[in-house]
Amino acid sequence: MNRDKARTRVAAALCGSILILASAGVALAYTGQNLAPLAKVSLQQARAIALKARPGKITDQELERERGGSGLRYSFDIRKDGKTYEVGIDAASGAVLENLAEGPNPD
Repeated sequence: MNRDKARTRVAAALCGSILILASAGVALAYTGQNLAPLAKVSLQQARAIALKARPGKITDQELERERGGSGLRYSFDIRKDGKTYEVGIDAASGAVLENLAEGPNPD
């Protein structure tokens, strides 16, 4: 019984910590992390490039294989003034491959 209470307390503390980090805007993970060893540009560098190209708030981020550039790109959804933009950054060169408003059917 005491072990169950301890587990519950630990789980509650972890959930609280995750909520605090999430509300502070700290990115814990992103889709495609398994591809990170193939990238020459880090996630942090790609985020900075994307935000320079399209200032706003990053709401989603992923590293994916996609045609164009080196074939490996970071894709960011950036929200600004009620509109969402998709910004693609080549994971090898850091070049901006895409910087467009998302259409009615975002992927």
